[in-house]
Amino acid sequence: MKSFYSLTLISLAAMLLTSCGFFSSPIEPEVLPEEAKEPAYVNPYPAGTYENFTHREDYLKTWDIYRNEEAYTLATPAETRIELDITTLRGKLFNGANTVILDYPIASGKAEHPTPTGSFNITEKIIDKESNLYGKILDSAGNVVKGNADSRKDKVPPGGKFDGADMPYWMRLTNGGIGMHQGRVPRYPASHGCIRHTMDGVKQVYAKVKIGTPVVVK
Repeated sequence: MKSFYSLTLISLAAMLLTSCGFFSSPIEPEVLPEEAKEPAYVNPYPAGTYENFTHREDYLKTWDIYRNEEAYTLATPAETRIELDITTLRGKLFNGANTVILDYPIASGKAEHPTPTGSFNITEKIIDKESNLYGKILDSAGNVVKGNADSRKDKVPPGGKFDGADMPYWMRLTNGGIGMHQGRVPRYPASHGCIRHTMDGVKQVYAKVKIGTPVVVK
């Protein structure tokens, strides 16, 4: 009798284990298809060409300068012209035709000091130029009383002076004090209206322009 009950219990246990799936395979998670990945950008133009440079993914952010070595070397100030794009914040130096010999980063005027657009001509070139409008005010001991001062609005204390901001490689465009010069180029509008160039860029531009060189700001 005992062996009968033992056999019955063993049979029931085996049935329960089997029916409850204690030894069944785990449910496999649903395998989702891998998300489609964006194909890596491939510049379609040959390396070293101007088209390749302007089609770089970082073109609107880079401080790199494109230079057509042969055309730049042959170009003279008598035949060059400049285009400044305050939307892309890039400047272009052309020879007499439509060949870009330099493409360089610039910074234009902030919203409260917008850079005027239109057609201009360079009317003055000075390598060592100081602003007579913007700079800092010093007291009689030479301490800075106010940085980012405007000489038309801010008073100079007795014995003090106005110290104009440096604007190396100055190229004047308007009688109102707007021009091109070396300065900080953070890749966004940052000036009081002037067009700032990097030191590397401004030296190359300055060497290839003259009084009268046409400049278009757009």
